[in-house]
Amino acid sequence: MSESYSPREIPTTAHPIRSICVFCGSRHGSHPAYAEDARELGRLMAARGIRLVYGGGRVGLMGEVADAVMAAGGQVIGVIPSLLIEKEVEHRELTQLHEVASMHERKAMMEQLSDAFIVLPGGYGTLDETCEILTWSQLGLHRKPIGVVNTAGYYDHLTAFLDHALNQDFVSERSRHLLAVEATPAALLERLLAG
Repeated sequence: MSESYSPREIPTTAHPIRSICVFCGSRHGSHPAYAEDARELGRLMAARGIRLVYGGGRVGLMGEVADAVMAAGGQVIGVIPSLLIEKEVEHRELTQLHEVASMHERKAMMEQLSDAFIVLPGGYGTLDETCEILTWSQLGLHRKPIGVVNTAGYYDHLTAFLDHALNQDFVSERSRHLLAVEATPAALLERLLAG
């Protein structure tokens, strides 16, 4: 069992992106483009020598992105809570797999191991992870770039909601721009790496 992790304040100086945490679904979704973009992101990360940090699963888009990174010779670190290991959904062929006690500890450890965050399509868990990492950024607990791959318009409603929250004065202009949005993995990766 790994030690407990919690988010920490990050210095404001920019540093190179060596590890990217990817939040995504444990299902494939109904559109073939979701899995295609997950695999494309994995290939692009491996080609640039960027390590994948993710939730440690072998199913859905999680498995697709991890398998693509490894197939292209890249490194993958999974972080999975014990309750999901009991359900036998862990990926057993990763570079490293950390078992943690809870979902909260999982998110905190993934944050510590990562230099940036990319969000692919997913459901409640993906939305939870995305909102938490955005909130930590808003509070100054980290200053790492966060972006969404808006595959086939999947996140159109999320970006519309964030614009609505800005217009209704629940989100500041600065906080609204914490989340970069691009239509393809290549475009988002280039944007995050460019700073």
